[in-house]
Amino acid sequence: MRNQKLTIEEKVDRLNEQIESLHRRVAELEGRRTASAHERSAAASGARPGAVLSPAVSAPPGKPPGTSAAGEPGSLSDEVIHWASRASLFPRLATLCFLMVVALILRTITDNGIVNPLLGMAIGMGYAAALMVTGWYQYRRDSSLAPVFVACGAILMSSIVVETHARFGSLPLVPAYWTLMATGAGTAFVSRRFSVFLPVSVGTLGMCLAGAAIDYPDPFFPYLFMILLTANLLGYYAGTLKRCGWLRWTVLLVTLAMFLLWGMRLAAVVAHRTTAAPTLAPGWFLPVLATLSAAFLAIALLGIVRSRDVKVSVFDYCLPTISAVGSYLAARVVVSEADGSALALNLVAILFALVHVGAAFWLAMRKIDGVPGTNSFVVAGAALLGLALPAAIGSVPAAPVLGAAALGLAVLSDRWGSGAIRVTSYLLQIYSVVSLALNFLTHGLPASLLAGTVPSAALAAAALGHYRWCRRHRPPSRSPFFETYDTEDLSGAVTLLAALTGSFFLLRAIAWWILLPVGPGGPEAFQCTQSIIIDLAALGLGLYAFRTRNREIRNVAFLVIAVGAVKTASDLLGTKGVPLVFSVLSFGLAAATQSITLSRWHRVPPIPGPESREPEKELTSSLGELDVRSHTD
Repeated sequence: MRNQKLTIEEKVDRLNEQIESLHRRVAELEGRRTASAHERSAAASGARPGAVLSPAVSAPPGKPPGTSAAGEPGSLSDEVIHWASRASLFPRLATLCFLMVVALILRTITDNGIVNPLLGMAIGMGYAAALMVTGWYQYRRDSSLAPVFVACGAILMSSIVVETHARFGSLPLVPAYWTLMATGAGTAFVSRRFSVFLPVSVGTLGMCLAGAAIDYPDPFFPYLFMILLTANLLGYYAGTLKRCGWLRWTVLLVTLAMFLLWGMRLAAVVAHRTTAAPTLAPGWFLPVLATLSAAFLAIALLGIVRSRDVKVSVFDYCLPTISAVGSYLAARVVVSEADGSALALNLVAILFALVHVGAAFWLAMRKIDGVPGTNSFVVAGAALLGLALPAAIGSVPAAPVLGAAALGLAVLSDRWGSGAIRVTSYLLQIYSVVSLALNFLTHGLPASLLAGTVPSAALAAAALGHYRWCRRHRPPSRSPFFETYDTEDLSGAVTLLAALTGSFFLLRAIAWWILLPVGPGGPEAFQCTQSIIIDLAALGLGLYAFRTRNREIRNVAFLVIAVGAVKTASDLLGTKGVPLVFSVLSFGLAAATQSITLSRWHRVPPIPGPESREPEKELTSSLGELDVRSHTD
């Protein structure tokens, strides 16, 4: 009871006593620790003079034991040394040097004539093969030196083949190519067996570059492309491994460069009307080209099928278009126009374009969301068709066919749920109308009225149908382009511009045939008539946009009236008389109409038009207004 009645002074005294007791205990502990440390240091110095003190004693005050005196530089060097030891850098460098020393000794023996070149080649190839076999055995043992043996063997084999054939001439061409192909196949086998990327990368790249270097700049091209085809097939296999995407692009670029060299030399032979050298083998050009095109098509198709559950690689996406367009352009360089070969080539190219579209249909039948990879073959087929069809039947008749094909692609994009195919349909529609316009502007109007009006009318109808279809069908869901860059499908307005362009050239052809008998004033009247057509189109679009409250058509009307302004200004500088009066008057009417409609645009309540792009939202908002009114009543 007394403890509970202590005064404040007594409590303070007891607290001071406890603090003093704690101070004494701490002082005793520090004294004991210092004495024991002195005894250990004295014993250590007496037993082993010059011995190194322990880190606990020798470390500077304020620094933890093991901290480098240099600070940051010491930690960086430790990291570098740790990386080097972890990557087995120095053992690999030492092994590489020893292997190269042996190879240089063999090279020196051959160069000094101690052994003949044929025997030196055999010894060198045997040494390179032994290195690759040793590397395979080291991979089985999980040795860190295995990549060094395989890479050195593949590089030495390729260099020995090139030097022996080019310098000594003791290795014929065909065995040289077969040796390179066997080297590439052997390294691919090692990579497949142990799931490593280095052997196939070094072997394929060495095979490809060595094949291109043999007899450069005059190789025998059919044999060379046998090597390059094998390299592309091995590159496809390398694509199944990680970190090997660069290899496929490198091999493809080398293949395209060699084809460009072959085609340019054949074109030079045709231009100079000389006899082709045997190494050019002109009879082999088209068969080799067809074989490589089919191989690239199969490689891309297999790559897309292989990536069923992952994103399609950029290489597999671009390869069909690169192969189709590149092959066609290369063939056009060497095909003669005189004997009908060009028409045959164009027909074959059209058939090949349909094959690409058929591959797209087959990929779409897999029923995978977004049909990945399908658009790569659609783009390739569309590009090849856009090149071959105008060359086969002419740009003017081909334009409406391409426009109808663009409309068909739009329908397929909705059926397959692919926004990328929808974008491709827009691009094809633009290409069709641009090809028609360029042909009319550069070559003039056709000789007959029907030849100038029917294709334009058909193209305008196809483009207008394309536009109306796109405005009645929203882009497919989960499309990266329409979800990120064009959420309102504003790019679909290009189909309306294509329809207007086709209609312009239709009316332009009709005006030309009407004004042709006018006489000397016909050209000026024809020039001003084109301006009147543009201005009246802007006027009609503005009125239609105001009636339907369609902002997209209103914006298109702005663009058309801007073109009309430029055309009318051109008339002011180059024409005169009554045609110029009507041209300026038509532009004034169009501008006045735009001014009136714009001033009243926000005064009139919106009226849903037939071209409304969001009927479901409008219906929902109308129902909401009715519900609010009913609750208010």
